[in-house]
Amino acid sequence: MKKYLFAVSLLLFLNAEIVQAKSVCTLVSDTSNGTLIKEDGSCDERMTPASTFKLALSLMGFDSGYLVNEETPALPFYEGYAATLESHKTTTTPQYWMANSVVWFSQRITEWLGKDRFQHYVDAFQYGNQDLSGDPDKNNGLIKAWLSSSLKISPREQVYFLERLVNRQLPVSTHAFDVTERISLVTTLANGWEVHGKTGSGRVNTDASTQAEIGWFIGWAKKGNHIVSFAHNIQDEKKEAIYAGPRAKAEFLELLPSLLSNLE
Repeated sequence: MKKYLFAVSLLLFLNAEIVQAKSVCTLVSDTSNGTLIKEDGSCDERMTPASTFKLALSLMGFDSGYLVNEETPALPFYEGYAATLESHKTTTTPQYWMANSVVWFSQRITEWLGKDRFQHYVDAFQYGNQDLSGDPDKNNGLIKAWLSSSLKISPREQVYFLERLVNRQLPVSTHAFDVTERISLVTTLANGWEVHGKTGSGRVNTDASTQAEIGWFIGWAKKGNHIVSFAHNIQDEKKEAIYAGPRAKAEFLELLPSLLSNLE
């Protein structure tokens, strides 16, 4: 964990071209009692959830039965699937999908659900603007809505969704909650807090010519019966060399221990 943060910090220091990002919002809630621990920035602006939507998709997939457990199904990669990284061009399991943000695996889940059931879940989750229409005149919402397209959510709404996830107040099965919690584990801090979460990187707006990204890291930290939910969002000024999501994650994980120290 410390080596990872040091490496990212060193990279940011050595290459100033990748640090032109501003923090849009940091929102941290003590889910155990509903109080805010930290609120900094503009936390009500809706934007693409990008890959943070995988937490919601995981609940849908395991609740519906398309996803079975951490290793099942193991879906093969086929040419033509959405895959920009070599690490995505391989047989993928739910565990690998969550850890490596494999877009095409998400699209197999939504295609299997179909438009009506997909919309039913998003509505039941009260997820952001609940708009699954996709790009204008493209009829691609089923495979694209959450990817710099029609579906948008604010940091405050992300935390609201996470609070209902960790308190198991969403209309899905116990199994869906259990496996989603397991595959979303990111790290365990030195002070014993388990951190679960998901990064997300997307365009600032739906204009394909815009190269600047927004970056998310959302999730929760858990120690015993104490749970803290969080959403951290950054926005680039211009095109950068590293995806915004991993940078948001590194930035927040550096901040998190100090926020949790007051809860010990």
